[in-house]
Amino acid sequence: MFGYYLDLALRSLKRNKVLTTLMVLSLALGIGASITTLTVFRLLSGDPLPQKSAQLFYPQLDPYPKDQPFSRSDKMPWLMTYADAMNLMHARKATRQAAMAMTQAKVTPSTAGQKPFFSDGVMTTADFFAMFDAPFRYGGGWSAADDDNRMPVAVIAGFLNDKLFGGTDSVGRSIRINEHDFRIVGVLDHWAPQPRFYGLRLGGHDYGTGDAVFMPLQTARADGMTPQVTLSFGSSDSTKLETAPSIWLGVWVQLSGAADAAAYRTFLGNYAAQQVTLGRFQRPRVSLSGLMQWLADQRVVPDDVRLQTGLAFGFLLICVVNTVGLLLAKCLRRSREIGVRRALGASRGAIFAQFMVEAAIVGLAGGVLGLGFAELGLLGIRHQPAEYASLAHLDIGMFLFTFVVAVLASLIAGLLPAWRASLLAPAPQLKAA
Repeated sequence: MFGYYLDLALRSLKRNKVLTTLMVLSLALGIGASITTLTVFRLLSGDPLPQKSAQLFYPQLDPYPKDQPFSRSDKMPWLMTYADAMNLMHARKATRQAAMAMTQAKVTPSTAGQKPFFSDGVMTTADFFAMFDAPFRYGGGWSAADDDNRMPVAVIAGFLNDKLFGGTDSVGRSIRINEHDFRIVGVLDHWAPQPRFYGLRLGGHDYGTGDAVFMPLQTARADGMTPQVTLSFGSSDSTKLETAPSIWLGVWVQLSGAADAAAYRTFLGNYAAQQVTLGRFQRPRVSLSGLMQWLADQRVVPDDVRLQTGLAFGFLLICVVNTVGLLLAKCLRRSREIGVRRALGASRGAIFAQFMVEAAIVGLAGGVLGLGFAELGLLGIRHQPAEYASLAHLDIGMFLFTFVVAVLASLIAGLLPAWRASLLAPAPQLKAA
């Protein structure tokens, strides 16, 4: 029977080409707009490390004076002083922990004729790579002993290795960063979490191809490298960031479960209370946010993207309502045909099924055309200056979701016309004929 209904639906759609075109175009425009904005929304709000996010936490402390809070709304500072970050590192209360700051790295190629260039760099500690599941193409990360001994070692991104060494194994070779030589101990495979959560509020790019070089924190500082973000909260004679009243480091910790997270939060509270006793802090305020909560707190999804997504689905709803109207108009034009079919023995269920098959065909056609509109929309986004613009592409999931939305939208639109058609009594239509 489905083949029969399909044949009837195709004949009907061909007979009313103008109405069919309007229905398909209406659905396609709504689907294209909604899929475009939804793709961007998913890109910005996605989990950057789905296999590990439940274990990653961002601790915060408040060294600011009561009369000079970090913000007018009394939000917690998102960075730490060097002393507090190192105290947390040395306490080893988490499975893994890493402190980090972003910096601008001037890379000088060893090949004659190549000019120096600036790349995004990360000053961090040894647990960074294992904690964030960073994959290596060659070699590996440095050790905690390398941190303590301020060894001149570095890990570089795969794209930088391709640029400087043609993609060959460069482990053991030297790279010149900010006029200092570093020995390469590891080359990352493609690794660029979106968004780049560990660099939020540190001055790095939130989206993109990833950071180019990673260096031990103390080594980089000894070589004069500076963090991109430094916030001072008091006066001091010291110009050295390690001892000045300044926050400039982000800290991430890995905790295996809820019990460990609760224990670490208690540890943070005790540490803050101890610092109040020592006179370093005035308030024992602490916070411990999971990765996804941290992203939500930092509002990585701009309000305008949320608004655009809502408006696009509102537009899709309007398109569905328009399609309902067009299908109803088509139903009224076919009243005599429906009456004849009912008189010849077609049941109400058969009439209903026929119209629903017709609506599904309109939805599939709208989905195909909507994909084209979505690709055009994403192409326009990729030409925007936003950091995430180049990442706006349809993946397999969104490709399939497009057709699910299209068919569901068309079936919803077809419910009322199909129900209306199935209720038509044959006798009045035959008399009118």
